[in-house]
Amino acid sequence: MKFKADRATLLKGLAHVQSVVEKRNTIPILANVMLTVCDGKLTLTATDMEIAVVEDVAASSSRNGACTVPAATLYEIVRKLPDDAEVEFEHGGGSAQLALRSGRYATSLVVLPIDDFPSMTAGTLPHKFALSALALRGVIDRTRFAISTEETRYYLNGIYLHAAESDGTKVLRAVATDGHRLARVEEPLPEGAGGMPGVIVPRKTISELRKLIDEITEDVEIALSDTRIQFKVGAVTLTSKLVDGTFPEYDRVIPRDNDRVLRVGKKDFADAVARVSAISSERSRPVKLSLERNLLVLSAASPDQGTATEELEGERVKYDAGPLEIGFQARYLNDITDQIADEVEFRFADGAAPTIVVDAADASALYVLMPMRV
Repeated sequence: MKFKADRATLLKGLAHVQSVVEKRNTIPILANVMLTVCDGKLTLTATDMEIAVVEDVAASSSRNGACTVPAATLYEIVRKLPDDAEVEFEHGGGSAQLALRSGRYATSLVVLPIDDFPSMTAGTLPHKFALSALALRGVIDRTRFAISTEETRYYLNGIYLHAAESDGTKVLRAVATDGHRLARVEEPLPEGAGGMPGVIVPRKTISELRKLIDEITEDVEIALSDTRIQFKVGAVTLTSKLVDGTFPEYDRVIPRDNDRVLRVGKKDFADAVARVSAISSERSRPVKLSLERNLLVLSAASPDQGTATEELEGERVKYDAGPLEIGFQARYLNDITDQIADEVEFRFADGAAPTIVVDAADASALYVLMPMRV
């Protein structure tokens, strides 16, 4: 194998694939990236046995071939080369080391057999559809904060993606919950997604996918089966196993009769939450909302630091139901209001029941928040 590649192009590809590699693992081959050269195209592949990322990179080759080398080491070497460098690779086959040269710099890397490198490409993915990168970013950003990190409830460790119906319209729905809050986001159902099974896309896959689509504008091609999902983003293909579990019947925890409605400016509300919650250093610090007609009082207390209150009233607050007191964890309030543009709408039943939170101007996302005692 012998080829040359531009440093900037190579670095971008290596950045995508090496982030999938587990830094600490007991299987040496999983720390490696596979380099495959065929007729002027370099393909980079990395996997942790749960996710695989494959990216095609432009290269000029004089001899086809393949080998695997330590991903983190190769990434660091290429990253530290001069910006306009050209990198030349040569591998004699078998267990011979991979020679790397750039200008006056030279190194060689130990390889492992390509036959030991696992493949995640077997099997068919019968359900195929496309979603714009903008829509996919919106789905991820508005749900992933609610993904559970509790490993014992593994079926909550991802985003539940499925076809559904909302007010007579077919939608692609994404749901995440950790038992304390729930996020549900809908997009018009793409062509080809109607017969898809409901699948749980793992948290790490969501994180890697979000990095890949950060700056792109084109559509993302999605294909899936009962056990795997694949995303094609330009020259990059991300394939992942799905969470093998049953997502709970989330509809049962979404209240239907919350008729006390508060509307408040997002920035006013978020800033007030930040100020009153600063009184406490506890991660789960609660903030109490006390409501009367067109008046919202936020308050927090700490046994060590004291108390804090802030009033919001007038045009900034719209509430005409009876008096109400309810408490929420400040961090959970912030996570939800971060997803809302201008005006937040809260729908309450009472001080102990789950609360619905929506963007007053956008019906595509709905959040449910469990209260806490204050």
